[in-house]
Amino acid sequence: QVQLQESGPGLVKPSQTLSLTCTVSGGSITTNYYYWSWIRQPPGKGLEWMGAISYVGSTYYSPSLKSRTSISRDTSKNQFTLRLSSVTPEDTAVYYCARVKSGVVPTTTRLSSRDSYDYWGQGTQVTVSS
Repeated sequence: QVQLQESGPGLVKPSQTLSLTCTVSGGSITTNYYYWSWIRQPPGKGLEWMGAISYVGSTYYSPSLKSRTSISRDTSKNQFTLRLSSVTPEDTAVYYCARVKSGVVPTTTRLSSRDSYDYWGQGTQVTVSS
């Protein structure tokens, strides 16, 4: 059973960089053909895919967030990390990490669909406020 757990600060000041880490257990982030995503849900809104990292470390980003988003990984700790720079109150959301189902082609459309994922973290609330 794969488990994902998000961790990071719950409160970030405007203009700062938000940094969240997803720790994976029960499976390796280097296992062939799996991709690992960051997804968020602002209050009262739907899910928004932010970006993903592949089993070989290739990265994919939402066009709307690409200029502010960076995803990296630490294979020795089986973790991947999201960094979102220059945050504003509009970045307040519940942030999730999730595993993309094997065989899903990593296009923006497919990675934006809840049906493309088989395992999710519980989510972590991040509030951007001074």
